[in-house]
Amino acid sequence: MITIVLAASAYLIGSVSFAVVVSRAMGLPDPHSYGSGNPGATNVLRTGNRMAALLTLVGDALKGAVALWLARWAAADGLDPATTAAVVLAAFVGHLYPLYFRFKGGKGVATAAGILCALDWRIGVVLASVWLLVAALSRYSSLAAISLALAAPPLAWYFMGEGYVTGAVLGVALLLLMRHAANIRKLVEGTESRIRLFK
Repeated sequence: MITIVLAASAYLIGSVSFAVVVSRAMGLPDPHSYGSGNPGATNVLRTGNRMAALLTLVGDALKGAVALWLARWAAADGLDPATTAAVVLAAFVGHLYPLYFRFKGGKGVATAAGILCALDWRIGVVLASVWLLVAALSRYSSLAAISLALAAPPLAWYFMGEGYVTGAVLGVALLLLMRHAANIRKLVEGTESRIRLFK
């Protein structure tokens, strides 16, 4: 029962779409209505408002971490691996298919990063470095996200060993790749749009 309650709570936390919340608060268009239609930091950046994009990025990352931290706090006897795995997947699925926004969520890069940082800070540091390096060199946000997804499972296995949690990280990575299927096609075709990280 505790696993169901904690996973449901994680899903509800993950369902908060900061792209939509921040855009409404700052008087920007609904992120579903322009660009890629994806409610995420990269699409919010297309408005030209870098502060809004940064707040979206931080908010989506923090909610993933908070979902796991709260579950650990609520489990008086400690969070067992199976429940940890359920919370990880539920928080991530909440971002992809948010209850509050007609199940139209983002691609999950920031939320996945927040969850992985909360799981093990070493995984978070390595993955953040991978994302920044690939994004800076290629200027493809999608390629950086795909690289993060591919790197996450082996890193989880290396730092945390085999088991439920590494299996959950693999699930998150597969969902990330699935959400980036269209971007992968565009990268292959050479039609993917680039981002500007710096002026």
